Amino acid sequence: MDPPIKSARSREAGDGFGPIRQLIVSLGEGRAGALSGEVDYFSSSRHFKAMKENPDGASADVIFVLPNECRHVAESLFPPSGAPCPSAAASAGFAKALGIGAEYERLMSVGRDDEAMRKFLGHFRNNLDLLIQKTWVEKTDELRKEKLQDKLSPLVALIEQGDFPRAIGEFGTILSELAYLLFGDQSAGADFTEYTFRIDIEMGLFWWYGARIVAMAPGATTPESDEYCWALLLIGLCYLTNF
Repeated sequence: MDPPIKSARSREAGDGFGPIRQLIVSLGEGRAGALSGEVDYFSSSRHFKAMKENPDGASADVIFVLPNECRHVAESLFPPSGAPCPSAAASAGFAKALGIGAEYERLMSVGRDDEAMRKFLGHFRNNLDLLIQKTWVEKTDELRKEKLQDKLSPLVALIEQGDFPRAIGEFGTILSELAYLLFGDQSAGADFTEYTFRIDIEMGLFWWYGARIVAMAPGATTPESDEYCWALLLIGLCYLTNF
């Protein structure tokens, strides 16, 4: 039976890592159950790979499962091909739907060379590294975890250099690998996004966003596209930093 949809991520008081611990425990149990045949895996078509190879076709499938309360902000952030670049309000609205609106708007107003931004990027790298460390995997996937950890510093370097189109590509690779480490082979299912929505609406919206990031090829390096890439990147960075 699919888990019920929740309205928001639960945040436990204490050391700040309650949500991480809760997710890892539940996913660890789910993966172990799947190995014993207790969990029904989704179809074998690879969700993130499909998004990269056919983003328009995959988008139709993903949009279909979006709850009504998420659809407008999602489609505003990733408009159809040829549509005008999304406004700042679209990215801010999406961040708010993920529960990170205040932090996102604060950081959007901070210069990318400011000390506050450097501290934030350091927190992002450290928190994501910790999340990866705490993720339970089979021994055969330990090297995969280490390789993913090694990708974090190069991503931060690209952001600090202002190379946002390349950073989008690197971030997409990181999200794809992170999905596998957290969810196992379920991340390859055609219904992966719908599955995450049933765990939690904000989590589902984030992984819908993640699939769209994976689908993005590095774009032109005009100021407008750079700003759009930065706005998109910052959404994911804020979410994972506050996970």
